[in-house]
Amino acid sequence: MANYGPAYGTLAVNQARIAAKRDTELDNEVQTWIESVIGEKFPNGSYEDALRNGVILCKLMNKLQPNAIPKYSKDGVGFQSRENISLFQNAARAYGLVDSVLFQTVDLFEKRNIPQVTQCILALARQAQHKNFNGPLINHKAPESHPLEIPEKQLFARKSLTGLLDEGLNMFAQNHNFTQNHNPNRRFSRES
Repeated sequence: MANYGPAYGTLAVNQARIAAKRDTELDNEVQTWIESVIGEKFPNGSYEDALRNGVILCKLMNKLQPNAIPKYSKDGVGFQSRENISLFQNAARAYGLVDSVLFQTVDLFEKRNIPQVTQCILALARQAQHKNFNGPLINHKAPESHPLEIPEKQLFARKSLTGLLDEGLNMFAQNHNFTQNHNPNRRFSRES
């Protein structure tokens, strides 16, 4: 893992925002689901350390979709860890996850955004449920989507503003005889 100095300014704010998203109960729920799907316990240590080399993620993908990752590094040291994570991401994409839910390799390998890793695995669990996976299912519910409701007053104000802008542009063009005297080739003529 790269050694980064202390964060200042907006970087520190962003790191604090990411850390605030971390939900250890959710991490434990995801860990329990992974353990039940692959049939083995996580090694001793933290949740992110267990996932960091990508071996568990590759095993998970192969359980959800047999032979999704036919060959991966069982040791998962250094560059091989990054390769395992990349293999998982490609297999998850082929399984039906969209890029917006996938995490970046550095999010896990350098432990920069573990909440995104957890959200990705949750999305994978929902996709498995959608594909009628015969193994254990996760009990976590997806966040409910609420349609955006814009008050009629705001819509009317927006329409009025657009009309004013159009009128202003039209008035500018009329006042400067832009439409009558405009010749696109004029600047290239040598007769001026």
